[in-house]
Amino acid sequence: MAFFHLTDNFPDKGVKMIFSESLKKTDDFRNVYENGRSVADKYIVVYVWKNGTTRNRLGISCSKKIGNSVVRHRFARLVREAYRLHEDMFNSGLDIVVVARACARDAGYFNIEESLLSLAGKARIMQNGGE
Repeated sequence: MAFFHLTDNFPDKGVKMIFSESLKKTDDFRNVYENGRSVADKYIVVYVWKNGTTRNRLGISCSKKIGNSVVRHRFARLVREAYRLHEDMFNSGLDIVVVARACARDAGYFNIEESLLSLAGKARIMQNGGE
């Protein structure tokens, strides 16, 4: 039977890396909407504002016009996953709000991912200019 000490470099299964936080407060969303800049395409609108910290905060907004809670939650999961997989490509210190458009109801993961990366490049929030 093997015993591991706290000094051992043994990965803990319950630990996950967290690079960014969620944007949750209404005032934070309002600040990004009023002061940030926006870029849009067929599926999503992205608002960006520098938050003055070293971490990014991601907020997702999806109206009831998009669909029921299952559809809205699916959209949020797709955006969160697309951002998570490409998080290292984004500049740091940003509040990013992603708003769903009506076409997002029928969009798949690759549509959302392509839109997010394309709009991030247009907004110039990607490292090395998004290239």
